[in-house]
Amino acid sequence: MVVVGVRFKRAGKVYFFDPQATQGVTAGDYVVVQTSRGTEVGKIVVPPTDVPDTEVIQPLKPVERQADWRDLTLMESYRLRESEALAISKQKVREHDLPMKLVRAEYSFDGTRLTIYFSAEKRVDFRDLVRDLAKALHTRIELRQVGVRDEAKLLGGIDKCGLELCCSTWMTDFPRVSIKTAKTQDLPLNPPEISGVCGRLLCCLTFEQDFYVEVKGQFPKVGARLQWATGTAKVIRVDVMKNMMTLLNEANDEIYEVAGEEWRELQERQGNFRPAPFGKPVVPDDNGDNGDEAEDE
Repeated sequence: MVVVGVRFKRAGKVYFFDPQATQGVTAGDYVVVQTSRGTEVGKIVVPPTDVPDTEVIQPLKPVERQADWRDLTLMESYRLRESEALAISKQKVREHDLPMKLVRAEYSFDGTRLTIYFSAEKRVDFRDLVRDLAKALHTRIELRQVGVRDEAKLLGGIDKCGLELCCSTWMTDFPRVSIKTAKTQDLPLNPPEISGVCGRLLCCLTFEQDFYVEVKGQFPKVGARLQWATGTAKVIRVDVMKNMMTLLNEANDEIYEVAGEEWRELQERQGNFRPAPFGKPVVPDDNGDNGDEAEDE
């Protein structure tokens, strides 16, 4: 079955439609489609692609037609009215004295519906507000509550890296981020330093997480003790960027650095750096060669 992927917002999710009723559409074209929220205009970001029927969630809605200049002009005219609609909505919220913060107003492409996004700390009864807004704006009103991350995505902005927010430019979904991610990357556990403008942990912490896990998995954990030629060495640091671990020889307080390749070679040769439980060094195998090999290294 042939499908096309359509996106309705800059960093929105991609939805798939059946392009059979429309000939010649390709990536970059704007099309008119029917969605669960009514008629919308979206941009094709995935060109017509043949996929197995088993991978398509049926029934797949069709692309009605390719959008022409009239559709695009109509859509843009309502985009220009969104700031005015938001200002009127904020005034109505103040009149009703509701504990809610309006974030953004979005018209459907033909103006038949206005979606207003808001944030609030608790449940809000906005039925009277909806009626007043419908009378003032002469369209169907839909209020949708969002969390702090969605609020940042809707508003956009610049984060501490100096770039536009990832969530508002290209990310379609929010990754799951935990404090364990920051610990794995040896980042300071200071909330202001590892949090974004939304107040939640930075999404970008997940971008390099797999790399950190992979590299650290090649070395013993910090704090582990390994058998050294002259005694026991303690792992005091693993530098992921340099792919190197630092050891402290507990016998003479000397510091050693072992690169990833060296560590793997020693492991393959069943050398003298062998993981040991904390405080319980592993004694080298008594084969007569271990000590000499360690001294040569």
